[in-house]
Amino acid sequence: MLDLRQLADLCERHGDALDAEVRQFEIGGHRFSGHPDPALMGVVNLSADSWYRESVCLSADRAIERGRQLIADGAVIIDIGAESTLLDAEKVPTGKQLEKLLPVVEALAGSGAVVSVESYDLAVAEACLKHGARVINLTAAKDTEKYYRLARDHEAGVVACYLQGGNNVRAVGDFVVGQDHTAALYDYFSVEAERAEKAGLERLWFDAGLGFYYRNLTDSADRVSYQMQTFLNAFRLRAIGWPICQALPHAFEYFAEEVRSAEGFFAVLALLGKIDLIRTHEVSRVRGVLRTMAAFQNG
Repeated sequence: MLDLRQLADLCERHGDALDAEVRQFEIGGHRFSGHPDPALMGVVNLSADSWYRESVCLSADRAIERGRQLIADGAVIIDIGAESTLLDAEKVPTGKQLEKLLPVVEALAGSGAVVSVESYDLAVAEACLKHGARVINLTAAKDTEKYYRLARDHEAGVVACYLQGGNNVRAVGDFVVGQDHTAALYDYFSVEAERAEKAGLERLWFDAGLGFYYRNLTDSADRVSYQMQTFLNAFRLRAIGWPICQALPHAFEYFAEEVRSAEGFFAVLALLGKIDLIRTHEVSRVRGVLRTMAAFQNG
């Protein structure tokens, strides 16, 4: 059971990272200053395989409508994907992805939204940037410098996701968690920071969450525990100097019929860990959590 003693112990052991400052930057006229004013990234899924049904949009018109509603609800970035990250989901060819993505990217970017495209396909990322996307939600772990240079050339940003055991999200196997996994995450992202800075990238987030489906992590308790630990320890990663993004999980087994409330709970942990960008399917719910947490006065 998570309690105040555990939080106090975490601060005592790693308090030197609590005040770490991260870079701030602008994308599309929006200033990303990070914690304590984290931005929200809303989700639009164009794949029928995507498991969060409320975010699935099977036509361009519906996707554009949802994107605009998410902006009205408080999202600053709209993240669009055309291929699910589920292990057994259909792999979508580049051309088919672009057929789905480009009309939505163009429409939302044309209305002033900061559009993000989730992909591990360099051709998809490049085409979407040319048509108005301003962020690559990068689910590749190989040749990341190419994506960093591409984003640099378009004055765009990158969310670099943590991947283990594969070149991209669709090629992962088993997941190994060390005794202090945050230290392993720190080492991984320190290398990516060097690559990004060498490529001249000026807009970058690191996403350390377990947003993908590894074959050996089938137990919900293991996944939820990992996510909670990662969220609460995220402030340690900010010492690298770049802001941190987290995708909020769901824990169906625990929330049952109230599963759409799960992201609000995990948002609290993300804020305690000083997350700078929160990716959520439930923008309006999470926005309420942000407002409530911001209202707390330590008297």
